[in-house]
Amino acid sequence: MNNPKPQEWRSQDLSMGYIADYKPLNFVDGEGVRNSLYVSGCPFHCEGCYNEATWNFRFGRPYTTELETKIMADMALSYVQGLTLLGGEPFLNTGVVLPLVKRIRAELPEKDIWSWTGYTWEELMLETPDKLELLRNIDILVDGRFDLSKKNLLLQFRGSANQRIIDVQKSLKTGEVIIWDKLNDGKNTVEQFHKEKLI
Repeated sequence: MNNPKPQEWRSQDLSMGYIADYKPLNFVDGEGVRNSLYVSGCPFHCEGCYNEATWNFRFGRPYTTELETKIMADMALSYVQGLTLLGGEPFLNTGVVLPLVKRIRAELPEKDIWSWTGYTWEELMLETPDKLELLRNIDILVDGRFDLSKKNLLLQFRGSANQRIIDVQKSLKTGEVIIWDKLNDGKNTVEQFHKEKLI
């Protein structure tokens, strides 16, 4: 796992404008029916990462205006709650995702935007202006590197116990991390879960 110094990694130096995948109308990447954009490139290299192929900034295909048109059409569907940004590292692909989220804010303000990131909230507070602008346009942030030693399959929308589901707008307003008020983790560990299944 790599730990960058503040502003060491910059989107304009690393991003190739590629995406790994786009998955419309899914139920696993956040609350409600969502459209998920998986960007390419992540230098965090967390041990146990479930999506190692996306570490490569040239994995997949280039992001295009045609794809953005498709995303916007899918976002406009009445039963879609929002967009989710994953990867790869969205905050190192601001050239791709920032124009998209700003367009959604302008054209579909009722939709919400979630993002996963390897950065912690505290690290993002010290980061480059483009990362901070992206953060300001997000509703929910799942922050922090995946930590294999803290892996817990019962956690809601995340893989390890160090990661947090943060209400971005409330946190920006108060100046402190505010956890999403719908957090509903499993109360047992994986081991307890398996033990109870056997009883």
